[in-house]
Amino acid sequence: MAQADTTKKIHIEQGSVQETLIIPLYGRKLCAEVFPRLYNDTSAAELCARLDYDFSELDGNANSTFWRFGALEAAMRQLDMEWEIKDYLTLHPHAAVVNMGCGLDQTPRRCDNGTCLMYNVDMPDIIEARAGLLPEVDREHNIACDLNDFRWMDEVDGSGGAIFFAAGVFHYFTAAQVQAIVCALADRFGSCRIVFDTIGKLGRFLMRKTFKSFGMENYDECLCVEDVSELRSWCPGAIVSARGYMLGYYDMDDPAVTGLHRFLARLGDRRVKMQIIRMDISG
Repeated sequence: MAQADTTKKIHIEQGSVQETLIIPLYGRKLCAEVFPRLYNDTSAAELCARLDYDFSELDGNANSTFWRFGALEAAMRQLDMEWEIKDYLTLHPHAAVVNMGCGLDQTPRRCDNGTCLMYNVDMPDIIEARAGLLPEVDREHNIACDLNDFRWMDEVDGSGGAIFFAAGVFHYFTAAQVQAIVCALADRFGSCRIVFDTIGKLGRFLMRKTFKSFGMENYDECLCVEDVSELRSWCPGAIVSARGYMLGYYDMDDPAVTGLHRFLARLGDRRVKMQIIRMDISG
C-alpha cells in the first residue's frame, strides 16, 4: 500500500467542499485534548497538523464551553459508532465495515479486528483529499461516489456480513433519500446492520442556519426522527432500536466533563432527540 508523505501539507481552500472536513476533524482533536480519559484518539491532531488551513478562528473558540460541548458531541457519536461496529464484528469477524460519508474519519481502522474489510465512501473531492492524507491500508478501499448513486454498493463485498454507518451525515439528506439508501442496502445485502445518528424536530429547527449555509432552504424535508417507530415501516421485518448518543452508550466518565456538559447532554438526548438509530436487517 502507498505510504503517506507526512511532510507534505494538503491545502484546504476556504469555501470549498473539502472545508466541510475541518469542523468534525477539529472537534475530535479538541475532544482528545480536553477529555483524554474519555476520548484518547490522537489521529485528528496529527491530521490537522498536516493541513494547510487557517485554524485561527477555531482555535479562538476552543475554550468556549459550548464549543467544547460540540467537540464532546462529535466524539461521543464516534465512540457510539465504534461500539456498534465492534459488537457486530464479534458475530461477523469477516464483515464489511462501510463508512458512509467518511470525510477524514478513521473509525473502521480503530475497529479493525485483522479480518474485516473496510470501505470509505464519499464525494470525489473528499476522497481525493483523504487519499493524500490517509492512503489505503490493507483490506481498506476508498469509493469516490455520491451516496445517492447506488453504484457504490456494487464495490462492497458483503459476503461475510456488512455493517453500514453514517456519522453526522444523514442530517443533510431528506427523509426520502435516507429511506431509499436503507431500502437499497436491505435489498442488495439481505442481512446487514445499518447505524446512523438523527435529531428530532427541535434539533432540525436549531440547525436551520447550518442547513441554509449548505443551500438547503427546504430544511423541513431533512431527516428528523421523533420516535424510532416511524422507521419500522421502511424495511418490514427489520429490528429497529435507538439510544441517546450522548449518554446512551457511555456515562462520559472524565473529570473534565462538567455539570453543565452533563445537563446539555441530557437535554440533547431527551429534548433535541439526538439518537443513534440501529437497524438490523435479516435476509
